[in-house]
Amino acid sequence: MIDTQNKYENLEILKIDPYLEPHREDLKKRMLRYSFEKNKMLGNCSSISEFANGHHYYGFHCVDDGWYYREWAPGAENVWLTGDFNNWDLYSHPLESLGNGNWQIFIKGKNILKHMSKVKVRIKSNGYEMNRIPLYIKRSVQDEITKDFSGQIWNTETEFNWTDENFNIPVDRPLLIYETHIGIAQESEKVGSFSEFTNNILPRIKKNGYNTIQLMAVMEHPYYGSFGYQVSNFFAISSRFGTPEELKSLINTAHSMGITVLLDIIHSHSVKNHLEGINKFDGTDYQFFHSGEKGNHPAWNTKLFNYGKHEVLHFLLSNLKFYLEEYHFDGFRFDGVTSMLYHHRGLGTAFNDYSKYFSMDTDVEAITYLQFANELIHEINSSAITIAEDMSGMPGMCLPIEYGGIGFDYRLSMGTPDLWIKLLKTTRDEDWNMWNLWHELTTRRPQEKNIGYVESHDQALVGDKTIMFWLADKEMYWHMSDNDDNMVINRAMSLHKMIRFLTMTLAGEGYLNFMGNEFGHPEWIDFPREGNNWSYYYARRQWSLVDSEDLKYKYLIEFDKAMLNFVKENNILNAQDLKNLWIDNDANIIVYKKGGKIFIFNFHPNNSFENYQIPVDSKGSYKVIFNTDESTFKGFSRVSKDVIYKTTNHTENMDKISLYLPCRTSIVLEKIND
Repeated sequence: MIDTQNKYENLEILKIDPYLEPHREDLKKRMLRYSFEKNKMLGNCSSISEFANGHHYYGFHCVDDGWYYREWAPGAENVWLTGDFNNWDLYSHPLESLGNGNWQIFIKGKNILKHMSKVKVRIKSNGYEMNRIPLYIKRSVQDEITKDFSGQIWNTETEFNWTDENFNIPVDRPLLIYETHIGIAQESEKVGSFSEFTNNILPRIKKNGYNTIQLMAVMEHPYYGSFGYQVSNFFAISSRFGTPEELKSLINTAHSMGITVLLDIIHSHSVKNHLEGINKFDGTDYQFFHSGEKGNHPAWNTKLFNYGKHEVLHFLLSNLKFYLEEYHFDGFRFDGVTSMLYHHRGLGTAFNDYSKYFSMDTDVEAITYLQFANELIHEINSSAITIAEDMSGMPGMCLPIEYGGIGFDYRLSMGTPDLWIKLLKTTRDEDWNMWNLWHELTTRRPQEKNIGYVESHDQALVGDKTIMFWLADKEMYWHMSDNDDNMVINRAMSLHKMIRFLTMTLAGEGYLNFMGNEFGHPEWIDFPREGNNWSYYYARRQWSLVDSEDLKYKYLIEFDKAMLNFVKENNILNAQDLKNLWIDNDANIIVYKKGGKIFIFNFHPNNSFENYQIPVDSKGSYKVIFNTDESTFKGFSRVSKDVIYKTTNHTENMDKISLYLPCRTSIVLEKIND
């Protein structure tokens, strides 16, 4: 123990962020707990990967002469397997207790449990009996008439033929993430399928230039309108989108296109439903979750995991390994991390000083779980990607565990969408504060990588507005025709491009966009519900708008493609030379250097500046290589690419160039050899 204590005496995180020095002991305790719990949890296992094999033991497993079915139900008095294989006889197939809460039955004959057979497990606890869905079931289906969910045996005759053995995530490739939802990814008023996504949407994503997709709502959830965030069956993919083979085909195809695939993983909470989910599976409220009110999320009406139980860690860690092994996912975006980190779930708390991260409100058990999760994922696949959705700004979230961090690769820049929406809602264009924009988009934890984004699915949901809708509102319905010159739409398109470009180049080492927002999708997302007469009209994406030659949406998608191509070709997201060159708050101008290029933004709504002088940090000649005002982006072609700008030296000992800066335009300059 002495050696371990000494090991954590001088953590690297303290050198990276000296402001953490007052919390040295807290960080040391974090790491001591990580080491202690890891040793205790692993037992005779040599690694977390060896430990996280619950899916290889529990659930249904076909062998040469029959089937094994095993379950973990420590609170159960009796357990039976029932299904269409035994005409739903509740008691003909009892499981045997193996001790320590484990139950098992062997069913002789491989053909007894046929492919697509429906099954349930009957649990008796405290004298009360209930039919449940097996914990490790790989597929759960809903009866169209009764709406009742059942587990389903999935045992196809042939294994899926993976062809992605040579797929590797290129080292240092910046993440350009296309956040997607399978069900609403099509235009028809229905639930979309994995196959439709593979055939129709993947080619769009590839053509647009995104190199990563983030799949939402894949884990089974009984209520479609939950956007997939109230998971019921953790090892089952949503059957409403198709079969396991169809998801595998989607991922295999994406890999053949060079596209990384991330799963939006929900380990922050679970649906409270008894019949469909894991809540009270063994008859107790504490099998997976905290008992009593502590186990209830006060805002989400869901159940909260007890990360202090090794059996719960075993279940969740096995779940991560399952998706890496079974479906070849390349990593995870962890949802609701803030809720996990704090006993107050981050509700009503301003994280305005470091003490908020190391108080009695911090859930150290959840932090340890997240460290284990990141260690496991990178142990299985060293190039796997993990992203944390945390709005609190927990220090060390994206630092290596051995540094005293939590081990994520990236965190979402969650303040950025809030920044833009607040600005559009409350401030006139001419009153935008350039210094505040610079500060908010560039301030982040040292040596921690961020995913910048203007808007995600959160801003696309009914009750909120997308950036394009904030900018154009109802005018989008009437003035998006290509031959319609409208001032509101002109402003919206100009700012839509500038806001994205500024965010892309400043807010992170990666970038995220929710599907459709790249071309200014005009309407929100509203899932079928009683309040809209169970309509699918708003639970879809209208690709025909961007495909139409008669509408202006085509210009926004062309800009998005060009922007992605520009940052990839010039390695902007990985550049380490960011330098603020000039901010003119009165003129609404920001100038900075990144990746050796000079970025100029004139956000002023009216003022275009002749012979505006901007400083550059290197004497020579410059030319325009990119701008948002090109006609191909429905700009006004006010920026020439032919002019060569030469520096001049002025009294303040600074090299400058003079150029024309049109209003609401972004320009990028590159130094050239004379």
